[in-house]
Amino acid sequence: MASIAKEPNGRRRILFVAPDGKRKTIRLGKVPQRAAEAINTKVEALLAAAMSSCPWDAETARWVADLQDDLAGKLAQVGLIPRRASSTLDAFLESYIGGRTDLKPRTLMKLRTTQEYLLERFGADKPLRDFTPGDADGWRLYLLEKGHSENTARKHIAITKQLFTAAARRRLIPSNPFADLKSGIQANPERFYFLPLADAYKVLDACPDTEWRLIFALSRFGGLRCPSEHLGLRWVDVDWAGDRMTIRSPKTERHPGGASRVIPIFPELRPILAAAFDEAADGAEYVITKYRDTNQNLRTQLERVIRRAGLEPWPKLFQNLRSTRQTELEETFPSHVVCKWIGNSQKVAAKHYLQVTEEHFRKAAQIPAQSAHVRGGKAQEPGSENWEIPKEYDALPCLTMGQVARNGLEQPVAVAPTVHRGQVASDDREHGADQFRVA
Repeated sequence: MASIAKEPNGRRRILFVAPDGKRKTIRLGKVPQRAAEAINTKVEALLAAAMSSCPWDAETARWVADLQDDLAGKLAQVGLIPRRASSTLDAFLESYIGGRTDLKPRTLMKLRTTQEYLLERFGADKPLRDFTPGDADGWRLYLLEKGHSENTARKHIAITKQLFTAAARRRLIPSNPFADLKSGIQANPERFYFLPLADAYKVLDACPDTEWRLIFALSRFGGLRCPSEHLGLRWVDVDWAGDRMTIRSPKTERHPGGASRVIPIFPELRPILAAAFDEAADGAEYVITKYRDTNQNLRTQLERVIRRAGLEPWPKLFQNLRSTRQTELEETFPSHVVCKWIGNSQKVAAKHYLQVTEEHFRKAAQIPAQSAHVRGGKAQEPGSENWEIPKEYDALPCLTMGQVARNGLEQPVAVAPTVHRGQVASDDREHGADQFRVA
């Protein structure tokens, strides 16, 4: 498929016919015959992959990644490998991130932050092919040493894996050295916070205007993501007659069916939404108009509102408002319905949203294990006004710890009273005939 031709003064070149049928030449210069033969073998492997439209084998990919720029340029010139537009960390990151015109501004901002950290840690001139799994281990430690939480570090690791996967797909490196790092976001129950209704209304009272009350209410009572879903809400999306509204979700729009969802206009939300509608200017398109500037820090402003309400800001301010609402709704509606309204999956909800609240403990402490007691043919629910512990429970024998150790956990067998056959007919209605030993 490829052959070596000798030239005067020890120069050598490789001749081959490309997949398009054209004869091409790779001039190697002055190299030993053995080195020329090794290169010729790899050229044949590259030709075979190109003609069959198959990916390179692992050994060939590693060989290409380790090539010096000079030889790599010659192979790229004849179309055997992609041209190395960038071989250093800085050049590649700038080329890749600068070319992602499909990303939203906030996503690009996150990539740029990770880019800054990578250059700070490894240096702008570090060749991509010099990265190792050991560098990946050091990268995680570096992020933690900067004071980031475990989940924040994992977010930067996830972006780094995305960047180096792109480098591997461009065949700038043989494989992704960061591939084995864990990047999944972990649930942190210590940062869960359930905001009771009483405190929620305190915050509403402390809001400076109607729009701020609506921003808070859309999160606490509607379960919207802030700020993206708040700012995307239009008045045409509000169906007053149908008691529902359409929520557009930039975060999930890339998933099938995730561009929007329909939620009820919950009773707690309706009066605040109606007040905002009454104050809206004629012809207003968006529901939120005063706070549309993406440079405004709604989180910082909400912290001030919370303190004005006499409360202390809780962790993950807006996230925990969504979490609180989902936990509330799950008490009344099926989980799949609530997830449809909140815009997540049952798996994500169970891991990151649903909370165990003080109200759960309070209710559990009031309800015995037996859900109902039947007396006089009627079921009496525990906790109801007329419910009381059945009297026959008082007669159950009590075991000491010593008796449990001797006899095990089985109930001791009590000797039933002796009655005459005639008594069974009248007594079994109350006690059950099987409780008696007939004389």
